[in-house]
Amino acid sequence: MATNFLAHEKIWFDKFKYDDAERQFYERMNGPVAGSSRQHVSPMRQVEPPAGKAATAAEDDEDDAIDLFGSDDEEDRRQPKKAGRPALVAKSSILLDVKPVSDPAPDMAQLEACVRSIQLDGLTWGGSKLVPVGYGIRKLQIQCVVEDDKGGTDLLEEEITKFEEHVQSVDIAAFNKI
Repeated sequence: MATNFLAHEKIWFDKFKYDDAERQFYERMNGPVAGSSRQHVSPMRQVEPPAGKAATAAEDDEDDAIDLFGSDDEEDRRQPKKAGRPALVAKSSILLDVKPVSDPAPDMAQLEACVRSIQLDGLTWGGSKLVPVGYGIRKLQIQCVVEDDKGGTDLLEEEITKFEEHVQSVDIAAFNKI
């Protein structure tokens, strides 16, 4: 009795009907696709490939030359860059939590000055604020924008933690692509 529910299940037996209906829907929306195959394959029946001419060696070589992942060389040939148009630069907006050393009591203005003194190619510092952590200790939250191809966040974290007399650790509180 437990297997009787499968006797009325027809979705897989009629899969070709659903595929055909879906193809017709998209053809009505976008127009027919050139060279589209009207072969339907379902798990319950086997379909033979259409009988046609055998592929020649030249056609086989042509198929091998197709770059499925779209290399940059082909895109450059098909779409030449417009002169005078600046290239888009991928940037990331990062919110850093800089935790100070706890003993002796840190000078937070000095900590912020040390962090802002870091100059890297593609790095722009933004606003900052002091956030209470607990027991009178505060951490520095500072915003920065980094160009992705100029260096990663690892380099920035290394540079900040070089100030061992002021910085205990650095964490990324927020990371957004711009």
